[in-house]
Amino acid sequence: MLRTSLGPLTLESCIYNASGPRTGSVDALGKIAASAAGAVLAKSATVAEQSGNDLPRTWQADKVASLNSEGLPNKGIGYYLAPDAVAAAGTKPYLVSLSGHNLADNLAMLTEAVAVEGVAGIELNLACPNVIGHPIIAYDFDQLRDVLTAVQAHAGLRASDKLFGIKMPPYFDGPHFEKAAAIINEFDCVHFVASINTIGNALVIDTEAEMPAIRPKNGFGGLSGPAVKYTALANVKKMRELLSPRIAVVGVGGIESGEDVFNMLLCGATAVQIGTCHWIEGPKCFDRITAELEALLQRKGYASVNDVRGKLREWSKEGAAKSRAARKPVDTPQAVVSSRVVVTSRNDRTALMFLVVGLVAIILGLLGERAARQA
Repeated sequence: MLRTSLGPLTLESCIYNASGPRTGSVDALGKIAASAAGAVLAKSATVAEQSGNDLPRTWQADKVASLNSEGLPNKGIGYYLAPDAVAAAGTKPYLVSLSGHNLADNLAMLTEAVAVEGVAGIELNLACPNVIGHPIIAYDFDQLRDVLTAVQAHAGLRASDKLFGIKMPPYFDGPHFEKAAAIINEFDCVHFVASINTIGNALVIDTEAEMPAIRPKNGFGGLSGPAVKYTALANVKKMRELLSPRIAVVGVGGIESGEDVFNMLLCGATAVQIGTCHWIEGPKCFDRITAELEALLQRKGYASVNDVRGKLREWSKEGAAKSRAARKPVDTPQAVVSSRVVVTSRNDRTALMFLVVGLVAIILGLLGERAARQA
């Protein structure tokens, strides 16, 4: 029911983890593999191990939003390409994420990754807003084209059968969507885009301390979690409209339920990644969300996620009426079916009335008796 295809890769479930929290160690990757996730994606790697930005660098408001300026703490690409990391994914497709400081770094890591047999796919992160001194590559369209030109020319990637995609930042203006999609469409090496990464340069204030909630970058960080879901849905829909049909869209951002996944599918997502919810809830979120999505598909009469993808309908009066009817409270069986319950309810009200009258009479009697004694 949840099986999907990304480029040359088949996933048994369209739901898997985003690169980020709870993905930095072999132990964490193994826990994802043991869940219902359809693939295992490692943390974005740099050439060498790095510790990231100063602490505190994360903030959360449960069910509202998350903020981070981690600065890509990771163990280095060698760690995520080592046999024990690959083995941690078990029988599930193992994907690695690359986020070098420059093009040379990314090409060097790409060379290593395509040579590892157990790596099923590669995601190139062109969207991180939290590395101090480094711009978001995918907002610089000339740089985006230069990077993809170099990647497409990479002999190892051309010779491999590995899945390759890019992690994208959120776009907010129509011409930016169009320009980014037009560039990506030029490159046959791209099998998917993952949209979106965090919304950069958000700021949370600690009212009591009168200071930012996190330390790096004067408090500015990437916003994620439920607060970004609607921006993510819009980006998925626009990318699906503008990208070549051969390029899949992986929806990311604010997903915390089966209904959220369903909405991403309606907008055209082929698969989804879950980050903040995984961070808060742990790998059990994949089991819960998978079960919720399956139940929703069954309730709506869909046999598979392929029947839903890209089927978002235009607004209509009929649709609005259907939505209102679905939200209307359902009468309880007692109120609808059983007249005896109504009679009982009336008897209860009568008894309550007599009880109140009796209590009032008692109180008035006591007050009268007290007045007589005082007289």
